[in-house]
Amino acid sequence: MPQSQAPLAPEFKPMNVHPRRVTVMHPDNAWHLSHWYEAPREDPAVPEVYTYTDAISYAPGAEVSFHSSSTAKAYTIQVWRDGHKPTLVHEAKDLPGEFHATPRAAYRDGCGWPVGHRWTLPPDLPSGFYRVASTCDIGNGSQFLQHHFFVVTPNDPAPARDRFLLILPTSTWLAYNDWGGSNSYDGIDGPDGNKFSPVLSFQRPWTRGLVWLPPGAPRLCDMPKRRPLEAPRYPTKEFAFTNGFAQYYASAGWAQFDRHFVVWAEREGYDFDIITQTDLHYHPEILGRYSTGVIVGHDEYWTRDMRDTVDAFVDAGGRMARFAGNYLWQVRLEGEGARQVCYKARAKAEDPVRGTEKSHLLTCGWEDRAVGHPGATTFGVNGMRGTYASWGGFAPRGSRGFTVYRPKHWAFDNTDMHYGDLLGDEAGIFSYEVDGLDYTFRDGLPYPTHADGAPESVEILAMGPAVIAEDEFQGEGYRYYLRDGGLADRAMTMSNAVTPETLIKHRYGSGMMVTMTRGKGEVFTAGSCEWITGLARDEFYTQQVTRNVLNRFLGK
Repeated sequence: MPQSQAPLAPEFKPMNVHPRRVTVMHPDNAWHLSHWYEAPREDPAVPEVYTYTDAISYAPGAEVSFHSSSTAKAYTIQVWRDGHKPTLVHEAKDLPGEFHATPRAAYRDGCGWPVGHRWTLPPDLPSGFYRVASTCDIGNGSQFLQHHFFVVTPNDPAPARDRFLLILPTSTWLAYNDWGGSNSYDGIDGPDGNKFSPVLSFQRPWTRGLVWLPPGAPRLCDMPKRRPLEAPRYPTKEFAFTNGFAQYYASAGWAQFDRHFVVWAEREGYDFDIITQTDLHYHPEILGRYSTGVIVGHDEYWTRDMRDTVDAFVDAGGRMARFAGNYLWQVRLEGEGARQVCYKARAKAEDPVRGTEKSHLLTCGWEDRAVGHPGATTFGVNGMRGTYASWGGFAPRGSRGFTVYRPKHWAFDNTDMHYGDLLGDEAGIFSYEVDGLDYTFRDGLPYPTHADGAPESVEILAMGPAVIAEDEFQGEGYRYYLRDGGLADRAMTMSNAVTPETLIKHRYGSGMMVTMTRGKGEVFTAGSCEWITGLARDEFYTQQVTRNVLNRFLGK
């Protein structure tokens, strides 16, 4: 279709603008400390539409079921293949609006809405991320717009050695999806209606901001650095509340993380296919067709089966490139992937598998003694030795880039990197959450101590400092967000005790860029959620290291 005739995406039209409302504000309100979440109004006088699909991924030729609830007389569904050049692939107009109530525990049990539309995917539909836009007319010149997604998986059984497989960290996305009330951090679960939910459903919409964001939406890393004695700010919370987005939009999801990589990789001319972590769990054979797997962004939650698949892939000669951070929690999938279970710090008291023959599947940190499966054995680093950097009270004036210690490594080819240089600091790639190791210095170079399970083959190429708790300088009118950031839970996981000594011991961490060999294969990890900002902001050094890794692993 000629560019002049290309359809206008619904995001370019006025959206979600309602008549002005009055909300009382009290002096003790602090929206960044409160739990607020997205849910339908369910008011017949207010047109809206929400849609979810019966699965998060499909093979070409499969039928997609769209489950919708709408208070409008009619609504439209569009499906766009997202990326460098988004393309409209399906549109269904004037679908009859039918309202269906949202169950109170939809976050846990799913919405249970009936099918409002079906679409059979063309058998030649390429693998990719497909953004679902549901719209209805509000009646004041604006439209109500809600986003969902599904992934189309590759279906060619032949080996694909000239392209890589991008694995979307959808288990982390779900952990941050609080649509309907709860996620893995906050919520309305529990007897008092104020707890996170250890069970989360995929059978519901995604909260606003995880699938789509306007260009320039703030990131968690403060830009620019705060001046002396200025109060900490959390611009993503301010933006979210001001513009009607989820308070966790900047923490996970396609829009803030993976999409930036896909746009960059397509622009660079790389060929690749896409799957979800659910596909990795239930269809491990897909990864085996490729020479290279890639993971980007915020990558926090994994099942044991997912790890086993990646480990076997690398042992057999595969290569894994992980430009991502925060490798931390074990989860379980239930109901053929419809639900995800993670009790986190509550696992030893509440997880049903505790004290059984399945106790190794306890949904807590990988480093917990009850699990005993250190994260570093898979990706060379782990989240327990890393975590926060470059925002709030977490080293807010830190380097924001990796300090290079082994510039002669092949990863730095054609970068003109030198010992002690900062990589990616201008783009802020060392930020939000990072992964590291227990380490020591010898003769000016960092080495793993291997006390946390890091394999002997791990080599530290670059690194920087991280913290688990905000340093709370008592400035004028300061309010902090995460504060101790779960420091006590980490001390219990790592040292099996919460004492003044263990709190000090586990307060500080690191973020690292490492390589390692495993079996016949190789792993590269740049352990930071924000690596992708270097690609999105065209930062030379981040882009060149990414090219070096992909080209080496693909044999180019």
